[in-house]
Amino acid sequence: MRFTEDHHAFRKTVRDVVEREIAPHVDTWEREGSFPAHELFPKLGELGLLGLEYDPAYGGQGADHSYTVILCEELVRSGAAGIPMAISVQTGMATPSLAEFGTHELKQKYLAPAIAGTAVCSIAVTEAGAGSDVASIRTRAVRDGDEWVINGSKMYITNGTQADWLCLLARTSEAGGHRGMSQIIVDTASPGVRVSRKLDKLGNRSSDTAELVFEDVRVPVSNTIGEIDRGFQQQMKQFVLERMFATYGVPASCTRALERTRDYLKERQAFGKPLLANQYVAFRLAELAAQVELLKHQNYAIAEAYMAGEDTTRMATIAKLVSGRLIREVADICVQFHGGMGYMEETWTSRFFRDSRLLSIGGGADEVMLQVLAKLDGFDA
Repeated sequence: MRFTEDHHAFRKTVRDVVEREIAPHVDTWEREGSFPAHELFPKLGELGLLGLEYDPAYGGQGADHSYTVILCEELVRSGAAGIPMAISVQTGMATPSLAEFGTHELKQKYLAPAIAGTAVCSIAVTEAGAGSDVASIRTRAVRDGDEWVINGSKMYITNGTQADWLCLLARTSEAGGHRGMSQIIVDTASPGVRVSRKLDKLGNRSSDTAELVFEDVRVPVSNTIGEIDRGFQQQMKQFVLERMFATYGVPASCTRALERTRDYLKERQAFGKPLLANQYVAFRLAELAAQVELLKHQNYAIAEAYMAGEDTTRMATIAKLVSGRLIREVADICVQFHGGMGYMEETWTSRFFRDSRLLSIGGGADEVMLQVLAKLDGFDA
């Protein structure tokens, strides 16, 4: 992928806003367990960062996918994974189906404010008994005239305590398995919607995560995204984009971590010489840097294929699997090479270590990625 002067200018715009509006506040937001999305998102919306590829008719920029890659690469400079994840939920998880399958009226009412940052949105799929196995969800939407009546609960919902609306996946027919589900927009101000609890997590602490409960929530049937009972298929397509968003920032995050570790090892003296003079240390960092470079170019290949209209399911699945494992390995080495200092909360390595663990779980666990690849490549029985 070749970046133009426009790309470089856009990269600077994103970097500037991250360094000005996010990075200085991350430590506070991490301690508080949340960040003020309704304050931050409008600032990002003003710069067009929340709707890069969306239709200008709804406030989007109409840009190609390469700008999304740059956005993901630069957001990791915030110093904590929670904020980039929350932003990616807004731009790459809760809104793609609405942008592609939603009616004009739905886009005006929900997509436009999300792009502007005046509304915070979230994706509500996972349940306590249905994580990677999406076909097992139990939340139901029963039709009553022109309304859905929704009952159930959703777990591990990013932006869940602050969201103004949800892209909810619910069962809308008696068909079992992956059949008979629909994506429905639910206003969180609707009677019967409540946050049952805010969840305390190992990492990504600045991103609020919630368990949501729905008790006889009435939503217009017109809030259905796309076709009724085709929600599972639409959600699977949206998941591919989610996995692309998740992996795009990993090489930049790993490179930054390896560089910071290298700089520390140049200064840290042991046995009369810098730790970096130890050949094993130097070789291990070089090995990881090489793997990071390969992942970066896999990401660029995914983006180019996506822009060419190709199915990126397999490529994105590979990248998601590899990136989750690689960032964990990099984080572990960074802690190890910092020694006791790396184990301290005051050192960036501890947060990086905690935050990195989620990538092999969220958006499809490693085991699910292997299951998908085995099926696509004919390795399953």
